[in-house]
Amino acid sequence: MRRTPALNKIRLDGRSLTRSQLVAVAYGAQVELSAEQLPAVARAADFLAEQVRREEPIYGVSTGFGSNADRLLGAHHLRDQLPGAKRSQETLHEELQRNLIVTHAVCVGEAFAPEIVRAMLCIRINTLMRGHSGIRVQTLQALTQMLNAGIVPVVPQLGSVGASGDLAPLSHLAIVLLGGGEAFFEGERLPGAQALQRAGLKPVQLSYKEGLALNNGTAQMLACGVLALNKLEDLLDTADLAAAMTIDAFAGRLGAFAPEVHALRPHPGQVKVAENLRGLLDGSTLADIPYHLVPRFRPWLPQSWDTEAAQQLSFDIGWDWVPFSQRHGREKFYTRFRPFRGGKKHQPQDSYSLRCIPQVHGAVRDAIAQAARVLEIELNSLTDNPIVFPDAQAEHVEQQVISAGHFHGMPLALAMSYVKAAIPVLASISERRLNKLVDPATNDGLPGFLIGNEDATESGHMIVQYTAAAIVNDLSSRAHPASVYSIPTSANAEDHVSMGANEARHVLAMADDLGKVLALELYTAAQALDLRRDMINAARDLADRADAATLAAKVAGGPAAGSGEHADFLAEVEGLRAELSAAQEFRPGRAVAIAHAKLRESIAFLDHDRALDGEVATAVQLVRDGSVLSAVRAGMQD
Repeated sequence: MRRTPALNKIRLDGRSLTRSQLVAVAYGAQVELSAEQLPAVARAADFLAEQVRREEPIYGVSTGFGSNADRLLGAHHLRDQLPGAKRSQETLHEELQRNLIVTHAVCVGEAFAPEIVRAMLCIRINTLMRGHSGIRVQTLQALTQMLNAGIVPVVPQLGSVGASGDLAPLSHLAIVLLGGGEAFFEGERLPGAQALQRAGLKPVQLSYKEGLALNNGTAQMLACGVLALNKLEDLLDTADLAAAMTIDAFAGRLGAFAPEVHALRPHPGQVKVAENLRGLLDGSTLADIPYHLVPRFRPWLPQSWDTEAAQQLSFDIGWDWVPFSQRHGREKFYTRFRPFRGGKKHQPQDSYSLRCIPQVHGAVRDAIAQAARVLEIELNSLTDNPIVFPDAQAEHVEQQVISAGHFHGMPLALAMSYVKAAIPVLASISERRLNKLVDPATNDGLPGFLIGNEDATESGHMIVQYTAAAIVNDLSSRAHPASVYSIPTSANAEDHVSMGANEARHVLAMADDLGKVLALELYTAAQALDLRRDMINAARDLADRADAATLAAKVAGGPAAGSGEHADFLAEVEGLRAELSAAQEFRPGRAVAIAHAKLRESIAFLDHDRALDGEVATAVQLVRDGSVLSAVRAGMQD
């Protein structure tokens, strides 16, 4: 996962925040407010104060909220006249804003991770810096100090409907600024007031529209979306890497990835994936190997090999000879390809899960690229309501404080829906490749479940595929878009909502599970690659040291010695032997080899059944922390 380091503070001006900068802040970078933009922030706040002095009716400033928008605030508290009432110590305007925060902080469930909350704070500060929200500079500075001090408000995950923005989660952010709620500080979960005190900060009393400015907006869904894409963009590259390792393990065909092929259907993601695969597989002598050179796995027997060194192998190999009587009408084919059937089928194309990698992975890339475009616009957009235009020439205040719908999360919700649908697609094709590797009917001559199983007691990688299948099913069941189910709120004043917060939260969680599936493919493909490479190189070594008669012992279906065809059979075996002997050592692509080596630093080849849970967890961690991908990126730069 990319965690962009930031030696300097991230400067927020409401216009130039990038996704990489937000990720840096999420993981600990500090922020500073653009001095050039602060006068615009102050101008909007001063304008609102002047309009209140003039007793102008302004939504959320001198009126109630939501379905109470038709109720104007009075000059004093009526409740002060109730029997036994204590006189209020704050104005109605101040009470309105405070109550908005304290009554809206009602989320439930597990708290968001600190990086999500820090990203939310950064987003909120940045949008308020646009100077159209009416928040005071000192309040914005207090919010910035809270972020930089490392105070992380406790924000439970469930409670936003995505319009008016993420009201409830953002209220959990703001309530700590007021000295309420809870926060994490220096590893402890504390009351908000205590966290502020320990950090040397004081609670804030809100002024005109500041409660609305703090809790109207799309910060939760945007934070989840940006951090999800930060993970997914690395997982896209990891998926290509896992696919490349699987292709090498299959000794697959590269023609389907040729640049001239994809120039005829130039979807950007598709073209990119094909290019990636060509780069990852560069240097491979396994890919595009002639069919007849690839032997089939056979179980090891004590008499399998002719030398003590070869006897250390945990497998045997073999081919089937195609008799002359079965070649009629195929003479031209057997002129080009030798008449031996080993592991690779005599066909010029691989299955869809290999051949269509650019089309499938590429479509997912395009979905994520579209979501990134939407999120990048949102990062520097104003998302609260109403919008203040203090310098507009207007006859009435309604033309300077305009109620609109920028808090509505539908642009983000639909973008996240697209990504939600794409994640199971990438996971599914990965699982199909994994399944193809372990199934002896489809793995092109590798052992069933990628284990020798000489005594029929071993399961190998059988159940790894079960786990991948379970995750893919779970991802698929979670892919249904939340954005199509609007449930009206606020007594139908908010009668259409986006559910974008749920959408983005789902995507963030689903990204982690996608990584697990890709890790399982890498784990399995590494085992298959070892077997494929070692089997072909064992055939090459045998051919290099032995004669045709010795190699013929590995070929089934040949004519009996002394028959009329036997001499011709041995001549054809000699052709196979000579070609194998002349070949260079068979190896995967350079990038694939780097990834394989990184996995093998922590996970040994599975020669016999053992407990796999620990190494599966290790594979998942190597994908989660980006170790395998980073090793490949670094190695390819050398």
